[in-house]
Amino acid sequence: MISAGDFRNGVTFDMDGNVFQIIEFQHVKPGKGAAFVRTKIKNVITGAVVEKTFSPTEKFPTAYIERKDMQYLYQDGDLYYFMDNETYENLPISKNILSDNFKFVKENTDVKILSYKGTVFGVEPPYFIELVVTKTDPGFAGNTATNATKPAVLETGAEIKVPLFVNEGETIRVDTRTGEYMERV
Repeated sequence: MISAGDFRNGVTFDMDGNVFQIIEFQHVKPGKGAAFVRTKIKNVITGAVVEKTFSPTEKFPTAYIERKDMQYLYQDGDLYYFMDNETYENLPISKNILSDNFKFVKENTDVKILSYKGTVFGVEPPYFIELVVTKTDPGFAGNTATNATKPAVLETGAEIKVPLFVNEGETIRVDTRTGEYMERV
């Protein structure tokens, strides 16, 4: 059991038969009245985000999310296949379970499969991925007075903004959480 007074970012708990994860929390102690905890919580199964206030003494059962390392193998239609690194079993996962940042994951990349009581609800790619730029306009020397960017297509088909000095065929590091260019490799 976890009390609302002990909430921290990333904590998962069971409430009304659903599993929620704390995205933001704030302990509020007004000058008049009882203290409370203002939170922004995400339903990990549906992905819905809601704001809710709790009394610091409210208690909830802790929900344990299983994070398993698996390797992304290939895509076949709307199914994406992952291999368990320990048992070598293949697990098909539907496209609608994958998050938007999965577009940066290429084949044979290790990811974390998130499940609750045996039900898979998400795939977590690594925070940083190195990808090759397959298509972009040529940059021009001297255009560095501002943080000018141009669109670039990566080897996975994802499109991001990169600085003008990045050219086709170069390998870059991308932050999968934000979808932003980090650096050349």
